[in-house]
Amino acid sequence: MRRLILRPGAIGDFIVSLPALESLRAEYTELWTTSAVMPLAGFADCVRSIQQTGIDTFALPGLSVSGELVQTLKSFDSIVSWYGAQRPEFRAAMQELGLPVRFHEALPSGPQHATDFYLRQVGAPEGAIPRIPTAAAKRDFAVIHPFSGSARKNWPIGLFRQVAAALPLEVKWTAGPDEPLEGATRFDNLRDLAEWIAAARLYIGNDSGITHLAAAVGTPVVAIFGPTDPMVWAPRGAHARVIRNPVDAEAVAELARAQIRED
Repeated sequence: MRRLILRPGAIGDFIVSLPALESLRAEYTELWTTSAVMPLAGFADCVRSIQQTGIDTFALPGLSVSGELVQTLKSFDSIVSWYGAQRPEFRAAMQELGLPVRFHEALPSGPQHATDFYLRQVGAPEGAIPRIPTAAAKRDFAVIHPFSGSARKNWPIGLFRQVAAALPLEVKWTAGPDEPLEGATRFDNLRDLAEWIAAARLYIGNDSGITHLAAAVGTPVVAIFGPTDPMVWAPRGAHARVIRNPVDAEAVAELARAQIRED
């Protein structure tokens, strides 16, 4: 069977859905996804940037559909799509072509963990933990990533610095290309970032895609949550700890030190 999976979304959305995506593996599996997460999709036989496939313009008014794209879509025995939830014209066009497509809602609903939400959608057993294998050897340092995809989820940078000063480890800071943090270690490729974080003894961050990445590579995690619901979005795994709305640095530092002792 040839299966195509359409899975756009941010880093965290992709990682929490990894167990569901992996359960969809077929004899041949192709994934069209966001460019940034392509290095994390080791389960697929072929991975393509969804922005470069032409699917974004599929069924837009006034635009003709590439015949090559249609033929590519028709070459699959099964198409599973988290793309198009907000584009009824796209869904209608796919179905009018008689494509073997199954659509899923892109964002979880109800009081359930996002990973279980995606697993339930594809009929797979719940409870799985997103995992990204690495070959990193542990080293004696901690990583702090003080950003996220939304400013309202970011704990104050000054409190992160207080936590860093209270840890018995060297602290290395990381940030994305456009995140302002002097001296931060930055990576262009998420696979390289994953390997680097996997070598750390501790990771501290907000509710962010990089926090989910740290949990998925097996590094002990302290995740600071504010407005978002950890019942849905907490990083999953026995080594991940969540603290919600901490008002001072010491509460986070103590949890971090406990994670180091248990490691």
